[in-house]
Amino acid sequence: MQITTKEFKHCDMIIVNGRVDSATAPQFAQALESISATGRFKIVVDMSELEYMSSAGFRGLLATQRTCKRYNRGEVVLASVPQRIREALELAGFTELFKIFNDPLAAVGNF
Repeated sequence: MQITTKEFKHCDMIIVNGRVDSATAPQFAQALESISATGRFKIVVDMSELEYMSSAGFRGLLATQRTCKRYNRGEVVLASVPQRIREALELAGFTELFKIFNDPLAAVGNF
């Protein structure tokens, strides 16, 4: 797994490449937490290069979403979600909790 972070004026973007599984999920969660720890709560997760995400990765997304939405400070939005991961998100009931955009530009424009 490889994580790239970009900082924009109104939000931050995390680009995830590879697999988020039980071995790499702590690193993924740490990358998300490090953004919210700096006081930035509007986060776009670009999943266009993501091959697989386990339930541990979903938990990291959910924990960060709770932190960001607390006191209406911001939120985590998902961009370019691969079909198989989107299906897993739907099965877990997570599509109700996250805004999902077809491309990263639209996700960044949301903020």
